[in-house]
Amino acid sequence: MSDSEGRRGAGPGTVVTGATGRLGGRVAARLAAAGLPQTLLVRDPSRAPDHSGAQVVRAGYGDRRELVGALRGATRVLMVSASESEDRLDQHRSFVDAAVEAGAGHLVYTSFLGAAPDATFTLARDHWVTERYIRDSGLAYTFLRDGLYADFMPGLVGEDGVIRGPAGEGAASVVAQDDIADAATAVLLDAPAHNGAVYDLTGPRALTLAEVAAELSEVTGRRVTYRPETVAEAYRSRESSGAPRWQLDAWVSTYTAMAAGELAAVSDAIPRLTGRPATPLAEVLRRTAA
Repeated sequence: MSDSEGRRGAGPGTVVTGATGRLGGRVAARLAAAGLPQTLLVRDPSRAPDHSGAQVVRAGYGDRRELVGALRGATRVLMVSASESEDRLDQHRSFVDAAVEAGAGHLVYTSFLGAAPDATFTLARDHWVTERYIRDSGLAYTFLRDGLYADFMPGLVGEDGVIRGPAGEGAASVVAQDDIADAATAVLLDAPAHNGAVYDLTGPRALTLAEVAAELSEVTGRRVTYRPETVAEAYRSRESSGAPRWQLDAWVSTYTAMAAGELAAVSDAIPRLTGRPATPLAEVLRRTAA
């Protein structure tokens, strides 16, 4: 593919990664609606959204040369965290190094709620390492620590209508992807005002999985229940998937982090950044079902 086949339109300045995904795609659409020129970094240009004032560049997080070229002169960069993989941290470091080499400006990174070196959720530890790497890079930054996606709650339900996991009575302040996209857009549109800020992006209240099941039942009309598992049961029930150990650890620790109370924080960052209340789970489910 030639450069012309990998690019269309015009306008660097703001760079959006993951523009073919759920979050990056939402942000790209919002920036286009605001009339902001942008560069969309994607692995497959044929899947890139077609927005006025946008150019499309093919580059993965491990493509150092392509990244440096795409990020050169960028004033604001939305760095959507890479897909879950064993080498995710290496990909993140490669991207940050390329941003530094390119002389890019403000980096807005989508992290995770409760990111910490001792977080129960294993991937939250990786997000903390990435945050530290960005802090130490010298780049201006903003961290958006997203909670569990409200949009993904239906995916927790088994074929028998049961949510299973070792979450106990723990809760999570699940957040709508549209709310995260609105918050990220607000930060990108006024990046200097958010330099060094860390925002916890959450829903309006924390819900136990029993409450999530009740909301799913009410909105969908299908009876959904929650059945707590022990940690050992959780591993056994998921091992048949053939997933590698690191992924099993991530899946199971999502629930144990809830049990530990690490995903229950409720923040006012969504209202402060977007000017409207965070979206309740029931409303997210209704929109999905419509």
